[in-house]
Amino acid sequence: MMWFYKKLLIYRLYIGIPLLIGAIALAFLGDNWGWFTLCLTLGLIAVVSHFLFGPLRLIQEAVEAGDMEAANKYLNMVQFPRLLIKPVRQGYYMIKSNLAMQNKDFNTAEGYLKESIKSKSSIAGQEFEGASYLQLGMLAMQKGDRKEAKRNLRQALSKGLPDDDSMAAALLQLASIEIQGRQLKQGKEYFKKAKKLKVQNPEIKEQLVQMGKYISRVR
Repeated sequence: MMWFYKKLLIYRLYIGIPLLIGAIALAFLGDNWGWFTLCLTLGLIAVVSHFLFGPLRLIQEAVEAGDMEAANKYLNMVQFPRLLIKPVRQGYYMIKSNLAMQNKDFNTAEGYLKESIKSKSSIAGQEFEGASYLQLGMLAMQKGDRKEAKRNLRQALSKGLPDDDSMAAALLQLASIEIQGRQLKQGKEYFKKAKKLKVQNPEIKEQLVQMGKYISRVR
């Protein structure tokens, strides 16, 4: 059943167009309105859903499975991203940004993140927007722009983040920025907040340990 559903998502445009052509032909013949209605309805559903929703579920599954080749293949199926409904468009640009970051193409990643924020939707909630600002903050850190990083990381925390790992990552980066700027008290406050979170990610746990050691030596 799942195999059929995936194939339907991939080929629905190529199914929908012949159905619409068939509906037009039946309309001209004018002798079978039942089939006309069926072909028109199914054709419209297939074509409209292709442009409004895209194959986002397939893209997410490919990314989660680590199959970047399949993810890029499905991403390339979206030829008109601005036609996607806002929650889907937001997710689409987030995934494009993640893939660009993996390729160290930070300028492209930043552009996609900004498009994701522009596509914010009340349906998706502010956490999605917060995740975009978190990534923008991380990108600014990569570029050495601490002022921009600080602004975006604060925005991420203000908008809300989906889990404790993400919140801890933002707080640790803010702690690092403040300590580097000799704002030790504020840096330690951010670190204390990060320590209180239930972090699961091993890398972030290690960052907490290293930050704790560093702070203990700072005067």
